[in-house]
Amino acid sequence: MPTIFLDFGNVVGFFDHRRAVAKMVRFTPLSAAELTLSVYGSVVESDYESGRTDTAEFVRLAKANGRLNCTDAEFLEAFNDIFTPNPEVCDLIPKLAESHRLVLASNTNPAHFGRFSVQFADVLRHFAKLGVSHEAGARKPHAAFFAYCQQFADAPPGECAFVDDLPANVEAATAFGWKGIVYRPGEHLAAKLRAAGVAVE
Repeated sequence: MPTIFLDFGNVVGFFDHRRAVAKMVRFTPLSAAELTLSVYGSVVESDYESGRTDTAEFVRLAKANGRLNCTDAEFLEAFNDIFTPNPEVCDLIPKLAESHRLVLASNTNPAHFGRFSVQFADVLRHFAKLGVSHEAGARKPHAAFFAYCQQFADAPPGECAFVDDLPANVEAATAFGWKGIVYRPGEHLAAKLRAAGVAVE
């Protein structure tokens, strides 16, 4: 399959919102669980990932919802410090790029994208395009997201593979016409790609 679409979170790199909450909780009277819901469980984050809200407005609303008295810079530093590499996939990506077009297909927001695109620059340079939801104007599993990313493929949908850790996203990608592969950390992505008919050296 000439084009492989890869999710970022829990595929290329891991993320852990608990790291951010642990840093933020000292700035609010809310508990960690309450803060998590107020920052990550509302339409505010969804709008930010879909490009309907900019960073300044997101920070303002998230701080208000979380009753946070930190500065904007302190909020963003905590909010963004959540990523670590998935060595198995990061090591595989340069090999895949030798014979396949790689396109990122990730739900993410401008702040997180700004952080991980620098933190993972050595890996992401192997991608022909970084397809992200805040630029697409839609998040997975909405069909509009897949249509946005498809324009960066060098093959029709039936010749594209998509790797994601969430079955709902893979089901939606399959409905769009891609070959969907559910990958979970700790599994061998190369073996799963081969099983799906993707040539891996």
